[in-house]
Amino acid sequence: MLASLLALLITSCNVQIKEKMVEQKYTNSLINETSPYLLQHAHNPVNWMPWGEKALSKAQKEDKPLLISIGYSACHWCHVMEHESFENIEISKIMNDNFVCIKVDREERPDIDHVYMDALHIITGRGGWPLNCFAFPNGDTFFGGTYFPPDNWKETLLAITKTYKNDRQKLLDYSNQIKAGLVNNEMQFTNIGKELNKTYLDSIENVWRRNFDLELGGNTRVPKFPMPNNYETLLLLSDQKDVKKLRLHTFNTLNKMATGGIYDQIGGGFARYSTDANWLIPHFEKMLYDNAQLIGLYSNAYKISKNELYKRIVYETNTFITRELAGKNANVFSSLDADSEGEEGKYYVWSYDEIEILLKDNSPRFIDYYTITKTGNWEGKTILTTNEQIEPKEITDLKAILLKEREKRIRPGLDDKTLTSWNALLISGLTEAYKAFGDKKFKNKAENIAQFILKNQLQKDGVLLRNYKNGKSNIPGFLEDYSLTIEAFIKLYQITFNEEYLSNAFKLADYTFAHFYDTKTGFFFYTSDLQTDISRRKKELSDNVIPASNSVMAKNLFILGHYDSKYEYIKKSKKMLMSINDALIANPSFYSNWIQLYSWFVNPFYEIVVGGIETEGVLIEINKNYLPNTILAKASIGSELAITKNRNSTETQIFVCVDNTCKLPVKTIEEVLNNVNP
Repeated sequence: MLASLLALLITSCNVQIKEKMVEQKYTNSLINETSPYLLQHAHNPVNWMPWGEKALSKAQKEDKPLLISIGYSACHWCHVMEHESFENIEISKIMNDNFVCIKVDREERPDIDHVYMDALHIITGRGGWPLNCFAFPNGDTFFGGTYFPPDNWKETLLAITKTYKNDRQKLLDYSNQIKAGLVNNEMQFTNIGKELNKTYLDSIENVWRRNFDLELGGNTRVPKFPMPNNYETLLLLSDQKDVKKLRLHTFNTLNKMATGGIYDQIGGGFARYSTDANWLIPHFEKMLYDNAQLIGLYSNAYKISKNELYKRIVYETNTFITRELAGKNANVFSSLDADSEGEEGKYYVWSYDEIEILLKDNSPRFIDYYTITKTGNWEGKTILTTNEQIEPKEITDLKAILLKEREKRIRPGLDDKTLTSWNALLISGLTEAYKAFGDKKFKNKAENIAQFILKNQLQKDGVLLRNYKNGKSNIPGFLEDYSLTIEAFIKLYQITFNEEYLSNAFKLADYTFAHFYDTKTGFFFYTSDLQTDISRRKKELSDNVIPASNSVMAKNLFILGHYDSKYEYIKKSKKMLMSINDALIANPSFYSNWIQLYSWFVNPFYEIVVGGIETEGVLIEINKNYLPNTILAKASIGSELAITKNRNSTETQIFVCVDNTCKLPVKTIEEVLNNVNP
């Protein structure tokens, strides 16, 4: 028996060595990249190349079409297609012989992803990742899709190869139709809409409500994405108009998400989306951009409701980010994979027997709290969910036992690149947490991340770099990076009152005008005029899980204009909003950040300035309130802001102003709240 066991171990070892040799047999150009996603494909038998002049020139020289495959590190179906097709020797040979194959990390290069995703929407009416597009050597798309099963992929490769060689005009015709569609998409935002008015805002609300899932939260479709900005907007609208239904729907959604499977009940943090209507079954990847925004959303919801569930979610999500995504230089990494050990969700699910063994006599209480059954609720295992909002200390203690045990498992893959825009989103989320709870750890963390950006990503010539990994930053930022960093610095000023943050916000705004602004339309391009490796400069206008960079910039200009009496900024902000005006009512959930700006223009927008010696306590108390239609400033000696001019004094005074016109100063928080919520 011992001899048999030894033989089995030797055989197993030989198999592992053989598999390692096969893996290392192939090495392509991606081996020199820093992106974890690109490095995942560095040993595919496909001759992948990174996006760049070298790949495009090769296609021109060899007269081969481009095969552009776009994905990201945490993408489950990207891994599936890699294993099924990109590691397949036969399929790889077809790809290598007939195409110049380019791999793109959509998180590093969202500009490229935008170009080909727009084309895919015209081709199929849908999108997603992996995104696989076929294009001429000049980059013009003629066909595309998302995930292809291996047989289908092989057939597609052979069909395109044949058509490219024998009937290229057909592909040129397809490409021209796609280009015409892209032009039409951009044309719809060239006309100035109707003058802004409150009635139109009412109409937008009525249209939006039709898609609410009033029972389960979210919208009446699956999959369900958190869409944090949607609910920030609904909170704002419910506050300004006292529309209780909007607030109740938002709170119901937040409750369902926080107690559902989309939230990691043991370790904190949210998955990217739920595959079902009940928020039960997540797509298990965890993204920084979701969790950063949800920290802010739950903090704002707490300011209104004082619901302890929301406070717990904020603290647990922040702890998750610190535990699993924190870099060594105050930077924060991008995401965790959906898969571990080749299985989606394996790291996060439990069996009934595991719970009984680990928690012993305490297991019945835990099993009851999370309604765990022997058959499980997902593929024989259990995704933890609960019907309870209040978490007793005994449950908290039992969760800690399971977390400690879970950490012994093989972890999901970590995408350890740092993205400036996503870190900026976290700064903004942490500022709202500090306002809500007054806990300095949120403030300190936000400032530390800001200092990382200023020291590592912001260059002397004004260029803001997008990526950072192992001390290396090499991709110039996109409008998303500039706009979200400006927003983060504005929010940091409102909790620190350090005018250096606003100064940097103004400098970044000036840079975007110099290198991103389109004087013809009044919008900003997504890419800088200094960038030369992309064929089409597009504008990002519709909000998604991350708000559109143009909507963020429009709000930034509105706020910066109010801080320093830059009325030209406010005028440009209004022009952007009026150009996109007609789209708001057509699909409110994809223009929610614009709707926030709309409400600022048609309702009073307050400037609160606190002056005097003992202002810190007053500022902290004001910030604890939910005031989405205000900006806050501190009048102090040396302040250079127009908003604070002549408003410092020896005793504490609070000025409440609209368009720089102020009422008589008041001294109490109650008087402030009465003035901004009459």
